[in-house]
Amino acid sequence: MIYQERLLKILKSTHVSEKTSIQSEKYNTFVFKVAKYATKTDIKNAMNMLFSIKTNNINTVVISGKSKGPSNNIGHRSNWKKAYVVLEKNQKIDFINTIE
Repeated sequence: MIYQERLLKILKSTHVSEKTSIQSEKYNTFVFKVAKYATKTDIKNAMNMLFSIKTNNINTVVISGKSKGPSNNIGHRSNWKKAYVVLEKNQKIDFINTIE
């Protein structure tokens, strides 16, 4: 039970950009913002639990936060993790119908 609750917190949102839309069309790859503590196995299990799909490959990248603000008062945005999820050939994610 606790493990299932942990899996629900791993996927935060989809990452939408021009690059990710091209990759989703060409290579059947989707990009998600995930929790920093998430491993590839956790991401795979979360995808299987939420969307009932099989993944072919998962790559993760930690994006470092930018420094923002004027030179005398610099703030720093927090780091975040991004996961590239490659689905198997006949698999698709339907974001509209999965939310009930």
